[in-house]
Amino acid sequence: MMQKPPQDDFLLKETNPHLGGGRITGDKLTSTYDLVEQMQYLYVRVVKAKDLPAKDVTGSCDPYVEVKLGNYKGTTRHFEKKTNPEWNQVFAFSKERIQASVLEVTVKDKDLVKDDFIGRVFFDMNEIPKRVPPDSPLAPQWYRLEDRKGDKFKGELMLAVWMGTQADEAFPEAWHSDAATITGTDSLANIRSKVYLSPKLWYLRVNVIEAQDLVPSDKGRYPEVYVKAVLGNQVLRTRVSPSRSINPMWNEDLMFVASEPFEEPLILSVEDRIAPNKDEVLGRCTINMHYVDRRLDHNPVNTKWFNLEKHVVVEGEKKKEIKFASRIHMRICLEGGYHVLDESTHYSSDLRPTAKQLWKHSIGVLELGILNAQGLMPMKAKDGRGTTDAYCVAKYGQKWVRTRTIIDSFTPKWNEQYTWEVFDPCTVITIGVFDNCHLHGGDKPGGSRDSRIGKVRIRLSTLETDRVYTHSYPLLVLHRNGVKKMGEIHLAVRFTCSSLLNMMHMYSHPLLPKMHYIHPLTVSQLDNLRHQATVIVSMRLSRSEPPLRKEIVEYMLDVGSHMWSMRRSKANFFRIMNVFGGIMAIGKWFDQICNWKNPITTVLIHILFIILVLYPELILPTIFLYLFLIGVWYYRWRSRHPPHMDTRLSHAESAHPDELDEEFDTFPTSQSADIVRMRYDRLRSIAGRIQTVVGDLATQGERLQSLLSWRDPRATALFVLFCLIAAIVLYITPFQVVALLIGLYVLRHPRFRHKLPSVPLNFFRRLPARTDSMLEEDGGSGTTCNLPLKVVDFVDLRICLNILYLSCVVGHIPGCGKDAAV
Repeated sequence: MMQKPPQDDFLLKETNPHLGGGRITGDKLTSTYDLVEQMQYLYVRVVKAKDLPAKDVTGSCDPYVEVKLGNYKGTTRHFEKKTNPEWNQVFAFSKERIQASVLEVTVKDKDLVKDDFIGRVFFDMNEIPKRVPPDSPLAPQWYRLEDRKGDKFKGELMLAVWMGTQADEAFPEAWHSDAATITGTDSLANIRSKVYLSPKLWYLRVNVIEAQDLVPSDKGRYPEVYVKAVLGNQVLRTRVSPSRSINPMWNEDLMFVASEPFEEPLILSVEDRIAPNKDEVLGRCTINMHYVDRRLDHNPVNTKWFNLEKHVVVEGEKKKEIKFASRIHMRICLEGGYHVLDESTHYSSDLRPTAKQLWKHSIGVLELGILNAQGLMPMKAKDGRGTTDAYCVAKYGQKWVRTRTIIDSFTPKWNEQYTWEVFDPCTVITIGVFDNCHLHGGDKPGGSRDSRIGKVRIRLSTLETDRVYTHSYPLLVLHRNGVKKMGEIHLAVRFTCSSLLNMMHMYSHPLLPKMHYIHPLTVSQLDNLRHQATVIVSMRLSRSEPPLRKEIVEYMLDVGSHMWSMRRSKANFFRIMNVFGGIMAIGKWFDQICNWKNPITTVLIHILFIILVLYPELILPTIFLYLFLIGVWYYRWRSRHPPHMDTRLSHAESAHPDELDEEFDTFPTSQSADIVRMRYDRLRSIAGRIQTVVGDLATQGERLQSLLSWRDPRATALFVLFCLIAAIVLYITPFQVVALLIGLYVLRHPRFRHKLPSVPLNFFRRLPARTDSMLEEDGGSGTTCNLPLKVVDFVDLRICLNILYLSCVVGHIPGCGKDAAV
């Protein structure tokens, strides 16, 4: 395994950047572009030229403009044989890198051998005006061109030159001096910042009810009919109709994901399974999605009959379409009351229903400032050295944002700010950092993929309102050889709430729209629909310009998070153990009270118990008062920064190399047969232990059931007799007396205790279960695990032994007990 870096290197770091040019009032900033550091730029807008002199023999010219500032030079596209060209292009030069005092704008004529000089214009850097939004854009002006001697002549060039910041509306589409090495329109488009919107997704419900008057080719057999529905790349089938007639019935729902604009129709075909792997189409119908009813609540839409069409082959290759009387009865609707899940519900950024009519008012605004990154790792080789061309992608709700790409820098500075409307505080924003591998014609099929540098998630409910959080987040990525820090990203986040009362009221609402609870979807349906939703979103965004590629969308949406991982399974188990750790701690504390480890505390508990028994109306107020005091006490140690990726919680630092190799394996596997066999045997050994634990838990439940089942007639008779006596005693004895006696018996001094188990526990352990009615494998098959410890490691043993210990506390298992805990 790789050497572990210091744990402090993986922690969140609070920072104090110079935001908004330093205009700060308390926690709130006063400018509109206030969550980033101001970056000064020199902007040059080249609009057009007129009356350019001819330079070619043909009496025309092929003009273009060259903007030069020190060592940085940008050029417009050129026009062929045009003396009055229009470019309307913007150039941006970072003030940090300006080393010249004069800006030179030159018009040249494109030539095969050497470009000819037409004319130029000079600007003194000290005389360039400043513009601060929201001022209107600076109006361009005509400037007479000068020859090499400085004399004016006929040609003119329209320009606008000003000093501004990254808040300027010309900033996103401008050519940037730090990307001077990038040429070509496609490559320049790939480095610009953009905002994307996810397509509007709907659930399409197809309720297939029945069909009538089908005409199978073989009328002497009972048809095995089913319906196949196709929407784009999604294909679903109903079960074979149990009626097996020419009028089959199904009454089965098929669920699809559809996206606006609806480009593909829904195609349904009724097919007869005449032999294995051989089906006959009995009829087909095509439904235009634009005419499908939209449902906003739980009220069903009207059913409709659709005519089926059949295609037959006539005269060789020619096809003839025949319409006949066969029909299919269906209820089809677009479900607007559901939220189409394309993210995991654990860190969703949007929980609204599809139909906009059902949206609630927004409760606030989320503002994100993407400042810079530090210490990025080289992601690719260029000219014999490592380099990184980094950009960020942030996703919240339906809005995706992409920053510009900073070329060849391990410490890129973006300083871009974005805003989202917030409709639910219990949502998560995801920010990912990537390396751009499409700067030099990488958009060809089979080209390179943008590399992942790291990802950050921030849950809005953990943020205080109206407070600016400025932190440096470590970019942690899990590789085959362990967890690795790829750098740090510096973010500024602010969640502004428009109404605190409305936000508090949101905590009483269901997490998902009400249709998810009135007509819930099955787990398998949700998994399939989420997969289809992510495929549609990635395909649509990859068709944008510039594209937000498939690998980026899948990484941001955590498409592979459902795959099996030994590391993740261990992490989830220890999360459960941590949850139950509080209950176990209370149990240990109560055991110490019962054994009088601290006599003063035990006496106080006796007094409290007697008071609660004599005044039972104080029990609930006491519990809630205690919880209130605990909450107030813990307020002092509340977290002052958002939670971040925890490598210990994820068990990323302690994972075995083989477990990580298995986690990064493809599906289906690409490993050798020996490795697959070893992993399969390991999984069998762990599953065997879990199987034992599940069986033990079932045993305890069956013992409870056997109390009144008369399977053991003597045990049931004893229990029934005990219930009769207990009922009589409890009827004539006040409940407070009974509770007081039971409590004092449980809290009795160790001098009055026995080391043997109590009578009720002995009775319970003797009750029969159904274990002796289960078939066992032949003794020759063997169930002994002879795997080496590097395969079934001590962590796996400890997991199962902890579970076994929990079950041993309740019921007797030979060889188990308190001494069995490892």
